Amino acid sequence: MDKKLMEDEIIKVIKTVYDPEIPVDIFELGLIYEVKIDDDANVEVVMTLTSPSCPAAESLPAEVEKKTSEVEGVKSAKINLTFDPPWSREMMSEEAQLELGFL
Repeated sequence: MDKKLMEDEIIKVIKTVYDPEIPVDIFELGLIYEVKIDDDANVEVVMTLTSPSCPAAESLPAEVEKKTSEVEGVKSAKINLTFDPPWSREMMSEEAQLELGFL
């Protein structure tokens, strides 16, 4: 599968993952910083959480890893959790900001 198509499919499944405290998917929230796919279809997702003490710190990365690894053609999926740069409201998509009443 073409890397761009695979990335689109990965983003599509990531958009089914929701922060339990916010009714917006984690992609629109801006929690996904990068999706890297190497030539062997190994995927690394660089993501953050709304805060280091986020109650979903265990479940969200695990759910992203599981769903990413289930995308057709993905050989392996690894989540790299980072807090640099720290998440802020400005990272949300316009759609998410509208949904949450920030615009």
